[in-house]
Amino acid sequence: MDEILQQIRTDLRRSMNGIASKSMREKGLHYKLNFGVDVPRLRELSKRYPIDAQLAELLWRQETRELKILATMLYPVHEFDMDKADEWVKEIPNHEIREQVSMNLFQKLDFADKLVQKWTDSKDEEVRTSGYWLFARLLIVKSGLVNKTNQNEIMEKMISDLSAGSYFLRLSAQRALTFLGRTAESFSKKILDGIQDLQTSGDAAKKEIFDSLSFEFTDFPD
Repeated sequence: MDEILQQIRTDLRRSMNGIASKSMREKGLHYKLNFGVDVPRLRELSKRYPIDAQLAELLWRQETRELKILATMLYPVHEFDMDKADEWVKEIPNHEIREQVSMNLFQKLDFADKLVQKWTDSKDEEVRTSGYWLFARLLIVKSGLVNKTNQNEIMEKMISDLSAGSYFLRLSAQRALTFLGRTAESFSKKILDGIQDLQTSGDAAKKEIFDSLSFEFTDFPD
């Protein structure tokens, strides 16, 4: 295992992009170590390494951006259970990793619907943010698991969280609402009805959310 980890580190150093790493830091993405390797390159590199739970766990525990992302690509989906998902969701350090683990791993689980239902009901805002993001991912890939969730209940929670203090909680709720509204006119109408209070809000961020969703779902004359 140490030999594989050493090879991964060597490959990352060869692919290092200092400019990208600096840009990420300036945008608030702080890691103990960040090689600045873009995700498509990481996906290519991941093909060189074994799909192995022990390796993925080892990579996930490292405070290195690329190793965490590779962990989400190398964990065998069939070995990733509910308890492990509940453990990892609480260890997500930032929104970039949330996006990657949702896309590379969580959305592929055959119990992803149960995770959405559980996480969107959490009192922990970080967990709820991940629940909304996973819900959005299932909508994007048109997963049939979406139909096993209580979409109306989740929609109401997301509308409520559009007024939350957390930027990424609002972002995840808005993104998921956008994709949910695209699935059926009934949802888009309920979303528009539910966000009317944001239109008259003195908060510029809430007004922007209203304008964005309203533009998304309002039919304009030809």
